[in-house]
Amino acid sequence: MKIELSTVLQTHEMIRPFITHTPLIPSPFLSEVSGANVWLKLENQQPTGSFKVRGALSKIGRLSGEQKQKGIVAASAGNHALGVAHAVQSLGDVPATIFVPTTAPAAKVDKLRRYPVTLHLTGATYDDAHQAADAFHAETGATEVSAYDDLDVIVGQGTVALEIFSELPNTDVIVVPVGGGGLVSGITAVSHTLHPHCRVIGVQPTASPAALLSLQQNRAIDPYNHEPTIADGLAGGFGAVPFTVIKAFPPDMLLASEAEIRTAVYTLINQHQLIIEPSGAIAIAPLLNPSIDLRRKTVVCILTGGNLDTRLMRQILQEGLVDTD
Repeated sequence: MKIELSTVLQTHEMIRPFITHTPLIPSPFLSEVSGANVWLKLENQQPTGSFKVRGALSKIGRLSGEQKQKGIVAASAGNHALGVAHAVQSLGDVPATIFVPTTAPAAKVDKLRRYPVTLHLTGATYDDAHQAADAFHAETGATEVSAYDDLDVIVGQGTVALEIFSELPNTDVIVVPVGGGGLVSGITAVSHTLHPHCRVIGVQPTASPAALLSLQQNRAIDPYNHEPTIADGLAGGFGAVPFTVIKAFPPDMLLASEAEIRTAVYTLINQHQLIIEPSGAIAIAPLLNPSIDLRRKTVVCILTGGNLDTRLMRQILQEGLVDTD
């Protein structure tokens, strides 16, 4: 399953009016601790606070008139739902029904309630919400907009790489948070075509290593019964479509513990005054870990979202202050 660069370029033009060309900023602190030339891609500055809006616009922008009339349905831990809601609001009147687990962060749910969508809080996990969305699709014929397991969505996410290479063409490494695989497969496909020398590193929570296991076992593992993790947006299975896209040139895959993810969140607040949710902050975990050598490399870490729950942020800040003391 090949993604043509021309398709990604056309998609970027299509969604450009409704997204932010997000900043790419240097990180003196991470550069110092890692010995690399580190940059941060601030996808937290998208209209919904997450990169997910790219894939949602790509998918919904390609729907036929008949599909729009029947409406759409999506399941999400929060950020994909916001992306779908923003896409619907931006592209026109499409009835949208969204299923979100009851454990989704309050910051994301509060934002979602401001959009003209029908919202259902269902089950304790993303997989529960996904099953509810599948049932709604079967019952109504509404088009299901997958958070990751869809080629149009993957193409939309790949536009992040276009922006990175347009500003920093000598990028050696892109570090990508990995959940269902939409972003990492899009980034990998574009990188392999445009700059094949660029190494893509995916990072997952140790509590939910579905992508790593999928690559090791040569099969897409979805759903996946994960352990509890604060990186809720990365929890669960790795999709069949992303797996097919990347299996010919798989990215490296690393894991980060819950403690390392919390440290990453704290570091971005403390050093950059950036409020980044755990699912995005995980991208800098390899830079804080001396076990991986990125010295003298130009590295871009994609900070995928900024919808950090304020209660969790308070806990992490208190922990960081105690450690500092």
